[in-house]
Amino acid sequence: MESSAAPTVSAGHDVGPAPVDLLRRLRARGAGDPVTHVERVPARVGVPAPWPAWAPPELRAAFARRGVVAPWQHQAEAATLAYDGGHVIVATGTASGKSLAYQLPALATLLADPRATVLYLAPTKALAADQLRAVAGLELEGVRPACYDGDTPRAEREWIRRHSRFVLTNPDMLHHGILPGHAQWSGFLRRLAYVVIDECHTYRGVFGSHVAHVLRRLRRQCARFGATPVFVLASATSGDPATAAGRLTGLPVTAVTEDASPRGGVTFALWEPPLLPPDSATPAVPAQAAGDHDATTDLVQVRRSALRETADLLADTVAEGVRTLAFVRSRKGAEVVAANARRALDDAVPGLGDRVAAYRGGYLREERRELERALLHGDLLGLASTNALELGVDLVGLDAVLICGYPGTRASLWQQAGRAGRSGQEALAVLVARDDPLDTYLVHHPEAIFGAPVEATVLDPANPYVLAPQLACAAVEAPLTPADLALFGDGAKEAIDQLVEAGALRQRPTGWYWRHRERPEVDLRGEGGAPVCVVESATGRLLGTVDGGSSHFLLHPGAVYLHQGISYVVDDLDLADGCALVHVEEPDWSTHARDVTDLSVVSVRSYVDAGPVGMFLGEVDVTSQVVSYQRRRIATGEVIDTRPLDLPTRELRTVAVWFTLSPRSLASAGVQQADVPGALHAAEHAAIGLLPLMATCDRWDIGGLSTALHPDTEAPTVFVYDGHPGGAGFSERAYGTASAWLRATRDAIAECGCETGCPSCVQSPKCGNGNNPLSKPDAIRVLDVVLENLPA
Repeated sequence: MESSAAPTVSAGHDVGPAPVDLLRRLRARGAGDPVTHVERVPARVGVPAPWPAWAPPELRAAFARRGVVAPWQHQAEAATLAYDGGHVIVATGTASGKSLAYQLPALATLLADPRATVLYLAPTKALAADQLRAVAGLELEGVRPACYDGDTPRAEREWIRRHSRFVLTNPDMLHHGILPGHAQWSGFLRRLAYVVIDECHTYRGVFGSHVAHVLRRLRRQCARFGATPVFVLASATSGDPATAAGRLTGLPVTAVTEDASPRGGVTFALWEPPLLPPDSATPAVPAQAAGDHDATTDLVQVRRSALRETADLLADTVAEGVRTLAFVRSRKGAEVVAANARRALDDAVPGLGDRVAAYRGGYLREERRELERALLHGDLLGLASTNALELGVDLVGLDAVLICGYPGTRASLWQQAGRAGRSGQEALAVLVARDDPLDTYLVHHPEAIFGAPVEATVLDPANPYVLAPQLACAAVEAPLTPADLALFGDGAKEAIDQLVEAGALRQRPTGWYWRHRERPEVDLRGEGGAPVCVVESATGRLLGTVDGGSSHFLLHPGAVYLHQGISYVVDDLDLADGCALVHVEEPDWSTHARDVTDLSVVSVRSYVDAGPVGMFLGEVDVTSQVVSYQRRRIATGEVIDTRPLDLPTRELRTVAVWFTLSPRSLASAGVQQADVPGALHAAEHAAIGLLPLMATCDRWDIGGLSTALHPDTEAPTVFVYDGHPGGAGFSERAYGTASAWLRATRDAIAECGCETGCPSCVQSPKCGNGNNPLSKPDAIRVLDVVLENLPA
């Protein structure tokens, strides 16, 4: 049976208490019991299978040296499907050995055919590096595995193109480097036998839609060289994986979903931070730490911050000798959790804080590698990480996982929780709820986590804002032909016609040709432009990067920026050069960017006429601008001042779902005319917070607007829109599940114990209006009207 291919964590630490005992100690450390539910995920016995007859003896021997005496049943099934030439996705749990399912057929083919090649795609560099260690560790003659990414020295790239037969890279490098340079890669592509797509459930929304077309471009180039590679995909458990994989690759895919690997038992606790006393309920952490845009609300928080709670839990588990990984949703949140845990540990035992660190995207390569090494070798006991480690280094030997805030999907939740107990031992997983409508709903409705199927992955390759730029990239690589239209799917001909009309393509009898000298600039991740470099003014040292879409919120002049626990203040943001200059400073205030938004309806795709209620899906234009920021005292939350900003306006054409209500229906429900704005505003906030329950999105992927009289609808209206050009499929999902979505929204508001509204129900961490006005009781009345009239 398979053991992990990665190095196990060093055993040079005391064995911590059993998960049940550890949870009992954690629950007893404060007043009241913060645990709302404990789920026991039972251990599972593995079901082995014999080695396939086609697996060569030297490959079996190599796996045996790594501790794999036989494959599990799902590994053998998926591997045989792929070896026989079928496209396959293996969608099983964390630590189920998905890597063997694609390594076995790929490496067997490389050993049998000395000319064959394999291309492996991972969503993160850390995961590709981990897989490189695993494949190289098998020591198979002639395979010559190598990573080809942005960190690869230029001197090595030519060797890799010519000699490596197992190239590990990522979709960004395939898009920016390999496909544009297909002539240099012709030998590799001509012999390409397998394309492995690891952690493919991460390719969702706009990013997933772009990757779908990058894969079609890859298939197109392979076909030009006479190759038809087999696609093997690996995914966390997800709803309808075969359909999602087919949409991603454009090919018929068979799914293997029955997990036959052994699993240690997990004690899974849902943890709700306690209410703060009224006289001490102030913001618990610097607001810029709790999210990648804004963080706490203008109003006083009523619960202890999830960041503070997670930091204390991390400190407690490390003090117990428990190897712990804390997942935090934002980069700055990870920094704050690590810093607070280090401080608490040093107060108890000087020097113990050195056993805790932060890990996130934006770190330089050397920093990431050193942190990975320290955790694998036991120098670190605790790590606060963004989801960069959800898919990253294959960590073995973890005793506990803390999840600070629902990660947006059940797939991610189980992926993160699965990092605990990866050696088969009993483990503890704790979901710490944020003061947020969705988190509050989940910790009080455990059946929504433990009794519900995992979501289907949402992506839309037909998105015209994705399709047209990808067709332009394909035309640069080789002129488009009528035969390519079927490959790129619905909307391809219309997108090509638009590119011709815009002067980007020229039509000739042999196809459509790219007219410009330079290549089109296409951002796969839909993050609003190239990353912005953060540079220390005094030294010129590069601290890290921030994606372009977040730079207006995180790096505006005067913003407080955290890196490795050190606080910096932004001196200047140069968007043209993609650079922010900062200096070290430890102010006693935090910063909160404020923006204004306007929205107009462009077209209606579909609608439901439900009498006094209308439900719509269509295209909208959204105009937004960050116009100011507040400085607030960290200790008290007191607003010091509001300072203006002069940043450019951003325009977005996207897809939205919206509902309208007649003024008469609102009046009949008891909503006074003066209270309509607050009622709609509160319902909008809660609806945005609960949408991730229905779609594979995060509340930061979507936006909203509400108004008592919108000029385009001529009625009280609540809009919820995708935060990406052309949409990402989330609004369509909301429209299709409107009754269930808005029922959960109504329940979350009604069941919240506060009187007038709080972050657990109707306050939003990203509200540009300072959460004003809001009316909790009237929001319930608004949603009652919608649900009474809307068809189920």
